[in-house]
Amino acid sequence: MTNTTIRILGLDPGLRRTGWGVIAVDGARLSWVAHGVIAPPEKADLSVRLLALLEGVAAVVAEHGPHEAAIEETFVTANGQSTLKLGHARAAAMLAPAQAGLLVAEYAAKVVKKAVVGTGGADKDQVAFMIARLLPTAGGPTADAADALAVAIAHAHARTLKRRLGAAA
Repeated sequence: MTNTTIRILGLDPGLRRTGWGVIAVDGARLSWVAHGVIAPPEKADLSVRLLALLEGVAAVVAEHGPHEAAIEETFVTANGQSTLKLGHARAAAMLAPAQAGLLVAEYAAKVVKKAVVGTGGADKDQVAFMIARLLPTAGGPTADAADALAVAIAHAHARTLKRRLGAAA
């Protein structure tokens, strides 16, 4: 059986900063492709900021040609307004891969942290440390980009598990 390299786009959505990361998966081997942060103008109207996120993620999809995409689920806070705005940012980030014909898998933050660090209660520093270990050629990504790379890795692990379970059936 020949392995085919798959590119996965991971997204860590935020209205101020949306982290993105692209990894390549060849069998069990993961490698870094690219990462970055999309930062819409903070003083702009909400609609302009959401459009900047959509266009920024669309540019990443066009440049790196991922085969699959994954995004972190919205973390619900006590502040309903903040949660709603984060949901808007998440939707804007999901639309670009969807427009390119990609399904966008969704993962809870605890699932992402467990996949990368081994515990769902890991903090941002622990996630960044493990990203540096798992993807040494990524350099030192910002926290947002490291989180996005972690989402991509969580998806890589999940798709491998699904493939194995499917083969066993």
